[in-house]
Formats: sequence, C-alpha cells, structure tokens
Amino acid sequence: MLGMALAAIDGTIVSTAVPQIVGDLGGLAVFSWLFSGYLLAVTVTLPLYGKLSDTFGRKPVLIAGIILFLVGSVLCAAAWNMAALIAFRIVQGLGGGALQGTVQTIAADLYPLKERPRIQAKLSTVWATSAVAGPVVGGLLAGYADWRWIFLINLPVGAVALWLVVRHLHEPSRPRPAARPRVDWAGALAVFATGSLLLTALVQGGVAWPWLSAPSLGLFGASAVLAALTVVIERRAAEPIIPGWVWRRRTIASVNLALGAMGLLMVAPTVFLPTYAQSVLGLGPIAAGFVLSVMTLSWPVSAALSDRVYNRIGFRRTAMIGMSAALLVLLAFPLLPYPGEPWHPALLMLLLGAALGLFQLPLIVGVQSTVGWAERGTTTASVLFCRQVGQSIGAAVFGAVANGVLAARLLDAPVDGLPGDLDAVTRALEDPGAFSAAATDHVRRAVDAAVDYVYVGAAGAAALALLALITLAPRRFPVITETTDAPEAAAAPGAAKAADRSEIDS
Repeated sequence: MLGMALAAIDGTIVSTAVPQIVGDLGGLAVFSWLFSGYLLAVTVTLPLYGKLSDTFGRKPVLIAGIILFLVGSVLCAAAWNMAALIAFRIVQGLGGGALQGTVQTIAADLYPLKERPRIQAKLSTVWATSAVAGPVVGGLLAGYADWRWIFLINLPVGAVALWLVVRHLHEPSRPRPAARPRVDWAGALAVFATGSLLLTALVQGGVAWPWLSAPSLGLFGASAVLAALTVVIERRAAEPIIPGWVWRRRTIASVNLALGAMGLLMVAPTVFLPTYAQSVLGLGPIAAGFVLSVMTLSWPVSAALSDRVYNRIGFRRTAMIGMSAALLVLLAFPLLPYPGEPWHPALLMLLLGAALGLFQLPLIVGVQSTVGWAERGTTTASVLFCRQVGQSIGAAVFGAVANGVLAARLLDAPVDGLPGDLDAVTRALEDPGAFSAAATDHVRRAVDAAVDYVYVGAAGAAALALLALITLAPRRFPVITETTDAPEAAAAPGAAKAADRSEIDS
C-alpha cells in the first residue's frame, strides 16, 4: 500500500504546485508535459514490467520500481529548468509503471480468491486518500515551504515501503528453469516506441498543433508503422512482451476492452468535472476537487462489497450491473439544472464511484483468477495498459468535443474576442472583471453545454464497455482452482492451460 501510495499521490500533489513551479522555472508553454510525460512513461512500460515480473518474480521488479521512482523524485527536486524537470518526471514514470502493475499482481498472488476483494478494496483506499490528501499537502508545501518538497516527501514514504518489501515480502520458491530466461528486448523497445509516439500524438494533438497538421498526421502514421512492426517482432519472439494469447483468450480480451472503455469514460469526471465546478458553479479549486473526490469515497466501499454480489451471480453479471448503473449516472449529468447546487454533481459522483467499484474490481479479480502465476503479471499489465490507453484516447477525443461545442456556442456571444478554448475560458472566468454580466452568463452556459456533451460521450463509452462484456466475455469465467494457483504449478510451459479449472457463472 505504501508503494502504491507513491504512484497514487504523485499526480494530485504536483498539480497544486504548478503556479509555483512555473514561476520559478518558467516553461509555461510546456508545463503540461509534467503530467503527460509521466503518464506516457507509466503506460508504455506496463507491458514490460508485467513480463519481467512473470520471468524474474514480482519482488525484484517492485524493488527496482521503488528505487527508480525515488531516484526520479530526487532528480525532480534538483531540477534547474522546466526541460530538466520534465525529463526527470519521465524517470519517475518509469518507476511508477512498475509500482502500479506489480502491486496489483502481488495482491492476487498472496491472497486467495475469497480474500482478494478485501485486499483490492484496501488498495483502492490508497487512491481515495491520495485524491483528498494530495491537493491539501501539495498546497501546503507549495504555499509555506518550497515546491521541491513535493518530490522530496516521497523519500521517507518510499524508504519505509522499500524496507518493508525487502524484509517481509516472501514469494514462494519456484523451480529453476531449464534454460536461462530470455527477455524480448526488441519487442520491449518496439512497444515503448509505438506507445510513445501514439500517446504523444493523442496528448499534443489539438493543443500544441491542430489535429490535421503535419505533426499529428506524421505521429499517427509513424505509430501505425511501428505497431505493425511490433506485431511482426512479437509473433517471432520466443517470449514476447505482449503475447498473442492476451487477445486470443476471450476472457482477457473482453476485460481489456471493457476496462479500456472505462478509462475512456473516466476522463469526464476526472478532467472536466473540476472545470465544470469552477466555471459553472463558481467554486474554488479546492472545493471543486472535493466535488470530484466523493467518487473516490464510494468506490472502495462498493469494491469491498462486490464479492457478495459476484459470489452469487458471477463476475460478468456483476460488472454489467455496475456499468449499467454508471451509464444511467452519466446520462443524468446533462439533466442537472443550470447553474445548480454543488451537491448535485457531488451526488452523481458518489453514485458513479459506487457503480464503477462494482464494475472494475470483479473484472480484475476475475481475470487474474483465470491465469496461473507465470501469466498473471502479463495479464494484469495488459488490463492496466488498456485502461491507461483508454484514458489518453478519451482526453484527446473529449477535449476536441468540448472545445468544438464551446466554440460553436460562443459564436453568438454578446461580446467579441472571447477565447474559444476551454482552458482559456476557465482562466478568463477567474477574473471577475473580464466580462460583463451578460457575457459571463453566456460563457458559463457554453461551458455547461460543452461538459454535458462530454458526459454524453462518456455514456457512449459505458455502452461500449457493456457491449464488450455482452458479446465477447464468456458467460462463465474459467477460474483456476487455488491448489494449482502456485508458482510451482505455473512454472512449466503450458501449465496454465493444463491446470484444473473451476467456473464461476457470470
């Protein structure tokens, strides 16, 4: 949990100190890469760390991830300009990728199926606590100390996590393989390059350059070429980073697609709800953050109780109920009155967190239970990778939708010269004298309409997740019995396929 906390609190604690960082180092035009660079590094390294943990064990990968994250934190604290800080944030992200995937895999290794919901719910509380504590701690350090302490505070937490892991995490012994393990470094490089170009195109498109410009088209074209090359390399590799069985097995493929769609819809509350709370409801940044944070309060509670549902009706049906409820909540958002009260969206986010807790945890627990030890790291990494890619695609798609709706609504504004970009409008609304009363109301209504369309799009993503479960997921998840779910049983090639399996009706 302490290792997970390093990655969980990172984004929220840094975001509150951006004004101080930019004021000290400059680089306003590129500061968004403090977050984009970190996210890119986490996402593209997830498949590599998953395969490494299956090959060499979880403990060495987790230790390496914590050390790399702490090294990146020290370097970030010592950054002398924005370019250096962005580069060191990428180093942090290289460690963060090991933390996110490996901790989830270890939870499935150490605890039997009946106990995993309780453990996964505890891990969810780490994210919930970080969502609330991160902005507060970051604001206090940036306001009363120095922004560099935001990175240095990772050192004591990481040191304790590292000591506990080294001393107390004991993995079951595995038979020594007959041949020396081979790492598909060519495939790892290809996956890294493909993911880097694709995520750069998605993150910067429509921001640093237009979508149909030469940089965007060039990055997307190069991504497609590298993706094809990656497929060729992986099909020829003896131990591929992303093996073909990840997509050939219906259970894993359907969960990957469903959680990818969930990553897509998560952009609506996490990215656009704070903008809605500040620009439409007139709340301050901290109050807007708390409107969002109520979702992280109901999520772990729902996740902890989900086993009482899926033990009765199965993984697939439980996840379908959760996503159906999320679909209704997302469709209810555009029906909120204008301007409304802060408790209106807060209530919807409370319900959304409960729905998504009922959706995500059964799928993760279920898919981890269908594979043996030697495939669990790769499987978990593929699920998290798809969710992260979904978030990146959602940020690009919904950002374009929001800016398009906003620009269309501002065409008939009562004053000229209004910015047509959502971020620029939000900053302008923070200045009470920027617009007249009529213009301010018009702009707020335009932002309200833009966010409404985003939530309708998020509801479409929820429908895609349901479609993936209905059409692709098997009605019964083939769960490996606990007696065969040990490293010794899974060490031999093909052991997961030959293992005795039980089925939970879903």
